Amino acid sequence: MEDLIQTDAAINPGNSGGPLLNSDGEVIGINTAIFSLSGGYQGIGFAIPINRAKYVATQLITLGRVARPWLGITGISVTPGLAEGLGLAVEQGVLVVKVFRGSPAANAGLRGGNREVIIGSFRLLLGGDIITVIDGHKITDMHELGRLMDKLRVGDTVTMRISRNGRALNLKVGLRERP
Repeated sequence: MEDLIQTDAAINPGNSGGPLLNSDGEVIGINTAIFSLSGGYQGIGFAIPINRAKYVATQLITLGRVARPWLGITGISVTPGLAEGLGLAVEQGVLVVKVFRGSPAANAGLRGGNREVIIGSFRLLLGGDIITVIDGHKITDMHELGRLMDKLRVGDTVTMRISRNGRALNLKVGLRERP
C-alpha cells in the first residue's frame, strides 16, 4: 500500500475501517492497518487518505469494481550498472521488455525488446524503448511507474518521454481500463 497517512491512533479489532479525524473533527482518512513489533495493538497506525477512499467508493458504486488504468507493458528497472553493462543511453527508467498487442502502449507505438539474451539463468528481451518521463514525472524504475499509474485515471492521455536507440522521443498514450 502506498501514500498512507501515518497515525498514532490505536487501531484495534472493530475500528479498522473507521474514520481518522483531524482536530476539527473532519474525516481525513480510513483506518486500515497497524505495524506492531509486539503483535498487540500498540504500534504505528496507517489510514487510507479520504480522497482515495472516496474515489474507490464512487467506482464501486457506479461500476461495481475499481477501474484501473493500463499501459500494457512489462518492463525492468534500469539502474546505472545495468545501463553500463548493456550500453544504454540512459541510467534510469523502465526498459520495455514486452508490449501487449492492442494495448495503449502498442497503439502509441511503444516498442518492446527484439533480441533475446541470457543473463545467468534469466532470459531477457533487450532493445526495447526506455520510459524516462510521463507527464513531467521522472520515471526512475518500475516502482515509480507503478506509483504514477495508481494516480492516473482510465481515459487519461499522457505524454511519455522515451529513449529509443539513444534518441529521445515523445509519445502520447491514451490509457484504458486494465483487462
